[in-house]
Amino acid sequence: VNAFYSAALRESDAGRAYLQRRGISVDVAKRFGIGYAPDGWDALSMAMPDDTEALVATGMLIPGKNGRRPYQRFRDRIMFPIRGANGHTIGFGGRAMDDAEPKYLNSPETSLFNKGQELYGLHEAMSGERAPGFLIPVEGYIDVIGLAECGIRNAVGTLGTSVTSDHLAALYDAAPAIVFCFDGDTAGRKAAVRALEETLPLLE
Repeated sequence: VNAFYSAALRESDAGRAYLQRRGISVDVAKRFGIGYAPDGWDALSMAMPDDTEALVATGMLIPGKNGRRPYQRFRDRIMFPIRGANGHTIGFGGRAMDDAEPKYLNSPETSLFNKGQELYGLHEAMSGERAPGFLIPVEGYIDVIGLAECGIRNAVGTLGTSVTSDHLAALYDAAPAIVFCFDGDTAGRKAAVRALEETLPLLE
């Protein structure tokens, strides 16, 4: 699926133009495996006709009602693969390129993917020659990507959820220190307080 989205991005003028407007370079897009989900209902199922059952099980296709065929969950969105600790893609986040709602859409919870346990960009942050001295949890995909464009490669995203004890366990397994960096608006300040409340009981 990730290869399909990557190939679709290469064919999408609108997708590449969106990344350019957001200041996302080709190198960073490749590093994070950014792709594009074509518009329409059946592009993915047509590209992988023998994998319908697996695509439904992983949430990439939504079962059709009243005997209709499954249809693709992500349509006309920039796609961010979410990778597990081993580097394998376990889910996706899709961002609308216009005013469509919701602005961000994640894969549903599956046997592979639990957004309360996963951190976007953790695999990439840990893939350098040296382990980072600290990790920087931020709010979303674009925040992680934007920091990477500035040479800050140790940021991770919380996939639109509050910081959980599972997130913190993964963070402290990977690095000895955490520097939270949320938005300065009211929502970001509340997120920072919740993150602090989750972190304090775990400090040793």
